[in-house]
Amino acid sequence: MKKNTKDIIIIGFALFAMFFGAGNLIFPPFLGHSIGTQYIAGMIGFICTGVGLPLLAILSAAKGDGTFETMASKIGKRFSVIFAIILFIAIGPMLAIPRTAATTYELTISPLFPSITPLISMIIYFIINLAFVLKRSSIIDTIGKYLTPLLILILTFIIVKGLIMPIGDIISTNATSVLSSSFIEGYQTMDALAGLLFATVISSAVLEKGYSKEEILPMTIKSSLVAITGLAFIYGGLVILGAQTSSMNISDISKTGILLLVSKSILGNIGTTIIGVAIGLACLTTSIGLLTAGSGFFEKISNGKLSYKFNAIVISLISIVIGSLGVDKIVVLSGPILNVLYPVAITLIITTLANKYIVNIKAVRLGVYTSLVFGIAQIIPSLNLNFIPLAKLGFAWLIPTILAILIGYIIFPNSRQKVEIFS
Repeated sequence: MKKNTKDIIIIGFALFAMFFGAGNLIFPPFLGHSIGTQYIAGMIGFICTGVGLPLLAILSAAKGDGTFETMASKIGKRFSVIFAIILFIAIGPMLAIPRTAATTYELTISPLFPSITPLISMIIYFIINLAFVLKRSSIIDTIGKYLTPLLILILTFIIVKGLIMPIGDIISTNATSVLSSSFIEGYQTMDALAGLLFATVISSAVLEKGYSKEEILPMTIKSSLVAITGLAFIYGGLVILGAQTSSMNISDISKTGILLLVSKSILGNIGTTIIGVAIGLACLTTSIGLLTAGSGFFEKISNGKLSYKFNAIVISLISIVIGSLGVDKIVVLSGPILNVLYPVAITLIITTLANKYIVNIKAVRLGVYTSLVFGIAQIIPSLNLNFIPLAKLGFAWLIPTILAILIGYIIFPNSRQKVEIFS
């Protein structure tokens, strides 16, 4: 195998593993269950934001030196720092890390040890996390290298068997606005936000393999095809399996409950144990990675005033409290936050990728800040933005952002210099 091809495959699997957060697997089956016969539209919407947008985030950062700071610096240095802090809080102690703990409890601990309370489970979970994070042990990385392929094999078997031998009939659920709601549901993976921050990992991997800075983008594009294929298959397959439960008489079932139901229906009673343990361990490796990255980030951003150890302990304590709420409550909590962050992230990603055509830096800044303002406004019910096109579908920010960029070209005619990404 040629070196170039081999490296593309290796980096592609790295991209896949980066976005293959075990906690994300609870969303596609529940989506399929709620939309029934409209599962194809649901797959398209979810994959766009759960797979496509994260990869666009990686590609947009790869147009520079691979870091979010360089990408966002065109909006302003202060914006770059503040938005990065908010993103790390969101994918750290506020949402993603607690969700891995809650998912582990609901999929792994509760089915096997029903007498253990959520709080006790959270405490034990984060003691284990800290044991690895504070020592910066490489053992968990080794486990992850074997665990991810194993989980992929299990899920592939479940999906293939479920497609060949359906577990139930797919019926209409009378769901409305499926494409747009599935698109927004993909926000819950938080992978586009993570992609902005962790793009440097992929860029560094390309450079370490002996490629030039100019080769970062083409190598990332080719590697992305590997990751897209794997993620689309897993997420799409789970949406279909979830749709097969639409005819079952189950009410008020949780997101984790649907995944356990699918696993049990296909693999039998042992299925819940197998999928629970595998996902529980995968959640642990994910949370350790996020906790390590977050602790290091806040140490760096504070110039050492907040130590790595202090950050790890504080993030863990906050995560214990939020994780005890349970997966469904965390998802409800994360909805408004992600509805504010994603419009800004999408605007930043698209304008960076289209920097050859959108060359007015002040217009770009106006667009980014407009997406932030309307992102905040659309989560305040009393404002009632339904008069704005697409607002009822959850995209009240989109038209105003486009208009803001166009207006920026008119009122800032002297800012038409090309925004050079490479230094």
